[in-house]
Amino acid sequence: MRHILSILVENEPGVLSRVAGLFSGRGFNIESLNVGPTLEKGVSRMTICTRGDDLIVEQIIKQVRKLVTVIKVVDLTHMQSVDREMVLIKVNAEESHRAEILRIADIFRCKVVDVSAQDLTLEITGDQGKIRPIISLLQRFGVKEFARTGPMAMKRSMQLEED
Repeated sequence: MRHILSILVENEPGVLSRVAGLFSGRGFNIESLNVGPTLEKGVSRMTICTRGDDLIVEQIIKQVRKLVTVIKVVDLTHMQSVDREMVLIKVNAEESHRAEILRIADIFRCKVVDVSAQDLTLEITGDQGKIRPIISLLQRFGVKEFARTGPMAMKRSMQLEED
């Protein structure tokens, strides 16, 4: 099962390696990892996406909480949250396919960030429900390069009860 962990940490050298080392020490793969400063001075937010069963991830969360530089850890998996990721994709764009690629980009509200005679580079932002289909549609034109951030996520302010 996919887990998205939101971790607030002190912005100090070595924090990233300690958190990543904890994952690798327990044989867990980090699918994606984003780190950036928050509005609070000296505090950064890590968003880590990993896979595993609830019990093992719970053990990892307990271990992460023990690290001195960690302020707060939240597993967003079972909470209502907002997540977005960004993809840069460079696709072959021969003259005969260029209009179709631009139409797909328009439908998915992508930005064209670079153009050449042979290719187009698109910026796609959204959740997995948006990103997966557009990548699938663009693959038939031939993908030259691909870069993906992985999700950044936050808990929704309003947690509604589910039936």
